[in-house]
This record gives sequence, C-alpha cells and structure tokens, in this order.
Amino acid sequence: MDSRADAVAPLAPVTATLRAMFGTADLGSLPGELIVADEADWFPATDLISGVRLPELLDAAARQWGASPHAAATLAWKSYTYWLALPTVLGWASARRVPLVRPEEVLVRLGGPGPLLSLGLRRSITVAVLPSDPLALAGRPDVRVVADERALLAALRTAMLDEHLTPLLDAIHARVRVGARTLLGSVASGVAYGVLRAADALPGSAVASVDALLDALDVADLIELVPGPNGEPTVQRKTCCLAFTLPRPKVCSGCCLRQD
Repeated sequence: MDSRADAVAPLAPVTATLRAMFGTADLGSLPGELIVADEADWFPATDLISGVRLPELLDAAARQWGASPHAAATLAWKSYTYWLALPTVLGWASARRVPLVRPEEVLVRLGGPGPLLSLGLRRSITVAVLPSDPLALAGRPDVRVVADERALLAALRTAMLDEHLTPLLDAIHARVRVGARTLLGSVASGVAYGVLRAADALPGSAVASVDALLDALDVADLIELVPGPNGEPTVQRKTCCLAFTLPRPKVCSGCCLRQD
C-alpha cells in the first residue's frame, strides 16, 4: 500500500459518510479523500492562528461578499468552522473515529474560483478511536486509543475547540471586535447542520449525536433543534452570522432574526 493510501485508510468510514451525505465523491471544500496529496498550494492552520495569513482570509471574505470587516470575519469563521468540524463530528457520529484536527495537522488553501477556502488534512493526522475499533490493535503511530466514549468526545473537543478554534477566535478578535458568542454560535449551528444533513448515513439518532457533540463543546445553549415543515429536526440559531448586513442581504433559514 502506498503512503497516501495508508494515511487515508483510518478515515475511510468518515469519507464514506461524507460521500453519502453529498451524494457524490465531490466533498465541496474538502479533498475527496480528506488527505492533501500535494501541499504545495496549502499552508497550515497555524499560520491563521499566528496572524501571518489571517488578513488574507479576512480580505478574501470581504471581497467575495462585499462585506464590512465585522461581517467578513464572521462569515469567514462560519465557513472555516463548518468545513473543519464536518469530518470531525461525522467521524465521531458514524464510526467513533475522530481525526484530531489540531492546527498543525490542518491545511488551508485560499483563492481561485468558487468557495472562499478549502481545508484538508495532513497525512500525519492522528485519529482517535475506542479500544473496540480494529485500528486499536494495529499499532499505528497515527492512531490514538482512548479509554471510552467520554474520553473520545474529550479528545475531539481538545483538538478542535481548545487547541484550534479558541486560539483562532482570539486571533480574529484581536483584529475585529466580534463577540465570542456570535462566533461560537456558528460552530454550534455548523456541527448540528452537518450531523442532521448526514442523518440517513448515520447509525442511531442524529439528534442524540447533535446533543452529545454540542454538550462536549459547551455550545448547546447557542442553538435549538425545532421541527421543520415536515416535522424533521432543523437548526434554530440564537446568534446571527451578520449575513443580513451584506450588500445583497441574506437571512439564513435558522437565523435568530427570521420570523415566521
């Protein structure tokens, strides 16, 4: 097996869930196998947190949407956190395999037509698993075995929130005065939306998965799941991403500003 295929193998159930969710091998702003094969046009997420490349991201968002600095920061964060969280939370919900998205293991690409950004994972990404997972006996250096379900959620939270998104939020806040609650509301809605969108490809209850993930991330108070037009659970935000301030205003379906 070549090195790239070997790196992809622990993430195979995650990729399969994403393909079922999207209905195609095209995973939007994620590489098709999640792993970046050639890093030449990519940079590590640590460059955003350090501030070296953060102005490029915020400026790109301002240009793409014609947004004010506050709205550009909020919308860039919303896009970034959704694509960062998607393989992480779906890995947990689908197979209890969690890619630990520490900033040094996440790659970012800006520019080009289409989406604001693309996110991918390095070959060296560590995947956290339970003792019952077949990977737990493989002795792989890129696999971390944790004790139980609680420890797996704790590992997810530490890598995604404590080590990655919290310092990125601080870096954004140093440049643009956008409240932490506003930004974390997008994390909560992105996690919930991703899991609900993939519900048909997941074992068990998608709502229960959303509840467990939001509790682990301490953002459960920032959204509510409410019945949609056909009784299906939908996301109701309690904060706003500021899309309504754009030159072409948008009020998202679950926005706290929307009134029935």
